[in-house]
Amino acid sequence: MEANAANAAVVAWKKNGCCCSRLRWKGMFIDAEPDPSIPNTRDGMYWCSHTMTCLGPDSRVADEESCCDGRRCYEPW
Repeated sequence: MEANAANAAVVAWKKNGCCCSRLRWKGMFIDAEPDPSIPNTRDGMYWCSHTMTCLGPDSRVADEESCCDGRRCYEPW
């Protein structure tokens, strides 16, 4: 994934080493410049790009808190 306006949040996550590279949310697909006056687009609706569902390959919920280093299916950026 290339760094551009549509995935500025992903670039920040990569730098911080947060969350699995397979975690997705709808804000990743908004092609607009980031605007600090607009609330965060991570609205709690996540999915795993490996399973394409709200559950990861280990049958646990895919979300910002759970998809981190230490989880069996975790894939770093």
